[in-house]
Amino acid sequence: MSRFDIAIIGGGLVGASLALLLQAQAKARGWSILMVEPYAPGDSYQPSYDARSSALAYGSRLIYERLGLWQAISERSAAIEQIHVSEQGRLGAARLNAAQQGVHALGYVVENAWLGHCLWQALDPDVVQWRCPAQVERLEACESGYRLTLDDESQVICGLAVLADGGRSGLREQLGIAVATTPYQQTALIANVSFSQGHAGQAFERFTRDGPLALLPMPEGRCALVWTRKPAEAKRLLALPEREFISQLQQAFGYRLGALRQLGARHAYPLALVEAQEQARPHLAVLGNAAHSLHPIAGQGFNLSLRDAYALAQALAASEQAPGCFSTLQAWQAAQHRDQLITVGFSDQVTRLFSSSARGLAGARGAGLLALDLLPPAKQAFARLAMGLGTRPGFALG
Repeated sequence: MSRFDIAIIGGGLVGASLALLLQAQAKARGWSILMVEPYAPGDSYQPSYDARSSALAYGSRLIYERLGLWQAISERSAAIEQIHVSEQGRLGAARLNAAQQGVHALGYVVENAWLGHCLWQALDPDVVQWRCPAQVERLEACESGYRLTLDDESQVICGLAVLADGGRSGLREQLGIAVATTPYQQTALIANVSFSQGHAGQAFERFTRDGPLALLPMPEGRCALVWTRKPAEAKRLLALPEREFISQLQQAFGYRLGALRQLGARHAYPLALVEAQEQARPHLAVLGNAAHSLHPIAGQGFNLSLRDAYALAQALAASEQAPGCFSTLQAWQAAQHRDQLITVGFSDQVTRLFSSSARGLAGARGAGLLALDLLPPAKQAFARLAMGLGTRPGFALG
């Protein structure tokens, strides 16, 4: 039976990022790392109009820069130079500008396939071993860590198991880790779109009576659309012929970027706030969507997960104990509690505030956006949260 110091279950963007964050320390201290992933990443990146993407906050860029990876990632990224936040039918709006914050970009939009390609290419096979395609069927606590049983019935023992297998983690349920789930009663429509005018590095967060709508700049002039509607309405929109869908999206967003010219494949996802009630046990850490899944409109989910992974790598590096030591994992969870509390709360409250039809809130929202735009301290605080810096005082701009 093989034994590893650390086993990362899930080699997606969060799991692969953690492996890279641990790589140098593992090499220095002789740690062995195993990553188990059901989907083979492949050896080459294939561009696609319909590629799914992630919004990387400025703070996430700083993490990848420290890994020496940002130059490669940035080759296929689009900078978010401005963020325009507004409510349909109201005069109040807030505008965030990268130059006012002293940075080149507030964040970046990167295709998931390209980001994954860059991460996998940077892994050192002498330090991080892959089992791929492979899946962990059973995860059982044992005296010195966890026993992993894979889908080929082979078994592995590890001192620290990191659960990063996504929001529908069957292993999380198998271990009896409870989750708090709060449905938003909304469905996200996801697609890539192109307008007659270039996006010029602008991102839009537009709150409508029927749900929030976000457009993020992508490479090659595309925009990533996240349009949240009530489930029945989302189902109707998903089934519309392309021309009718374009017409209704144009009506909801307006003509800030000109006429909508191209629409890619549409996908729909039900939305809920999901939080694991435990993220650390002896020899076990829970990361990514298995730990917390947020509403996508604020674009904070992956960035929070990356900061969790960064903090975990820092905690393991600073400890003189073996990676699975419970006191080390408890310290990591305590250190990340404030960041998670603020980021989850920020994402959740913004979503609920602008989705509410309660009388009197509409005017207050407009006034709040106007005040945010006119008051520099409020704008600075909001910008730092959006940039993934508001809860990370150790991250310096520049």
